Amino acid sequence: MDNGDDDTYIVSNSSRLSMTNPKLYMNARLSPISLTYYAFCLRNGNYKVNLHFAEIMFTDDKTYRSLGRRIFDIYIQGELVLKDFNIVKEAGGVGKAVIKTFTAAVNNNNTLEIRFYWAGKGTTDIPNKGVYGPLISAISVVNSENGTGISLGAMVGIVVAGAFVIFAIGIVGWKCREQKNKMEQDLKGLNLQTGTFTLRQIKAATNNFDASNKIGEGGFGSVYKGLLSDGTIIAVKQLSSKSKQGNREFVNEIGMISALQHPHLVKLYGCCIEGNQLLLVYEYMENNSLARALFGPEEYGLKLDWPMRQKICVGIARGLAFLHEESTLKIVHRDIKATNVLLDKNLNPKISDFGLAKLDEEDNTHISTRVAGTYGYMAPEYALRGYLTDKADVYSFGVVALEIVSGRTNTSYRAKEESFQLLDWALLLKEKESLLELVDPRLGSNYNKEEVMVMINVGLLCANASAAVRPTMSAVVSMLEGDVVVPRLVSDPSVSNNEMKEAMWQKYQQSKQQNRSGSQKESISTDGPWTASSNSAADLYPVNLDSDYLEKRSLRS
Repeated sequence: MDNGDDDTYIVSNSSRLSMTNPKLYMNARLSPISLTYYAFCLRNGNYKVNLHFAEIMFTDDKTYRSLGRRIFDIYIQGELVLKDFNIVKEAGGVGKAVIKTFTAAVNNNNTLEIRFYWAGKGTTDIPNKGVYGPLISAISVVNSENGTGISLGAMVGIVVAGAFVIFAIGIVGWKCREQKNKMEQDLKGLNLQTGTFTLRQIKAATNNFDASNKIGEGGFGSVYKGLLSDGTIIAVKQLSSKSKQGNREFVNEIGMISALQHPHLVKLYGCCIEGNQLLLVYEYMENNSLARALFGPEEYGLKLDWPMRQKICVGIARGLAFLHEESTLKIVHRDIKATNVLLDKNLNPKISDFGLAKLDEEDNTHISTRVAGTYGYMAPEYALRGYLTDKADVYSFGVVALEIVSGRTNTSYRAKEESFQLLDWALLLKEKESLLELVDPRLGSNYNKEEVMVMINVGLLCANASAAVRPTMSAVVSMLEGDVVVPRLVSDPSVSNNEMKEAMWQKYQQSKQQNRSGSQKESISTDGPWTASSNSAADLYPVNLDSDYLEKRSLRS
């Protein structure tokens, strides 16, 4: 170590290399004793680590540069994986490449550590007065689960020797702060008018996310009830590390909802971005979601009489009318469903979960976008073509209105039975002029028949397959409140529904063929959020491919 030379830790090749990809081995990093590389802020999982070596300091002639042996140990994640490693011996000569491959597990600290350590063997200082410690040409890291790679240039490589330990600790903090600062910059760029909370505050409020305080679970993550030091009751939505809804959706939700204030939109108090935690803090809604009130177990279900159902439906319509027509920002929610309608202590409805919301600029006739939403609530033109307007929310509202009347979810499945489609049932009852059969039996006869018929017809009008037929949400409010007569349904949604089934049949056949060949896995989702990035037929079309249709279509083909 005390050879009097300048302390350099990079060596360059001086001769011609004949191996594959010689540029990778023209330079190498070396250290007299210890050389450690870190990759920070990785996802948990197994990684394939490829270590590329080539001895470019030694020569194969008879000069003094041909003398010497380089022997060192290799550690990955603190474990010895290769002892007394000799590059020349393993490669079969100098100037030749050798690649060593290992598997490394990244767990809770999200860090990968690769260390090369001279353990006192091999040449030290004579005859070349050179550095005979560990040497490495390149490193590549690939996630074994999803195939994404981390190149050497993207890794943080740090020589750890003596005083470099302190520097390495500083780099760890810098990289993690850099990731955090990126999120903070995104938030600041939105000019958010919302508060911020520390993780310590949130943990104190929720008793460290105690299971007894858990009040919900969704595609985004878990929701916890909390109590702030000033007595304010809050709901904390915690981004799941396994969530498909990423950082951009997190930022999107904050940006959308913080700019909107309305009695029928859930109020955002603030957010917390600390470490790997992404948290949203909302006003607490005492009666949970409309879905639990209508479809949940008896111990959770609320006895919603007809006036209360009417009030909830009108409230949802008013909230959507504000988003589409009254707000300075014109918003398409994209995921209107009973689960995303929350009820306060007075059973006032409030629309929540703006993670998928889109800004609808007035100059646009529509937005062409990646399809994302929930099976059973998506408008045909959006589900099939990604053609998004505020009429997609109108369609979803129509489905929710029918659910409020009937007390049944739009799509349900029973073992050994065909799936139940509420919209199809409503259309069938309309043909039979028996729409009152749709009414929730729990209401008995205690409801206003005229109001019920208005809500059913509004629901069917909104859920029409043709977007042009669907009314605006302000018109819906007027219809529900009796100020405007509900226009007659001018088109038959079942026609478009059959077209969608036909398109879905084609996709279904393709999926079956691909599954037989093993080129893709079948992944049919019947519930919850899904996106068009999925390859399964059921994930791409929000229409049930029932057994009768499959049987008839099979006979035709």
